[in-house]
Amino acid sequence: MDAFLAIVSRREARAYDGTPISDDAKRRILEAGRLAGSSRNRQQRRFVVLNDREAISQVVWSPENVLGAALVVAVVVSGKGPLGLDAGRAAQNMLLAAHNEGIGSCPNGVSDAGAAAALIGAGEEEQVATILSFGHPSRPAHPERRSADEWIERADRRPFGEIVSER
Repeated sequence: MDAFLAIVSRREARAYDGTPISDDAKRRILEAGRLAGSSRNRQQRRFVVLNDREAISQVVWSPENVLGAALVVAVVVSGKGPLGLDAGRAAQNMLLAAHNEGIGSCPNGVSDAGAAAALIGAGEEEQVATILSFGHPSRPAHPERRSADEWIERADRRPFGEIVSER
């Protein structure tokens, strides 16, 4: 898939059809996160594949995203520096890699940081940045059915001129 089309056509998937994700696709998703850039190449992150959906659903804002997912991954950061940026870069890589595989995904905000840290076995200086849910969407997106311009037009985003300026 064209990278720009992948970016503009990707939408959050919050409902999944229950089909398992292949080991190969799971590996590609996790590799995409692992290979994301990081500040000064410190790579102060790790990914925890979470199998107890019920427990992790208790520490996110939208539990249904986690409960129906075929794969749930916590993005964990540690140390100092632009950790949020580095976590976001890794998460976005994983979300786009999943989209390329026809797999839907959704980032989930952590509602209880302490409980999330305990569930993933976080170390003293670690924190859970986000929890990503993945699964085959109950309503597949079919990115190629529209042009990039059509996807952009359909996006619920503020107008380009309100976001971009020059000085």
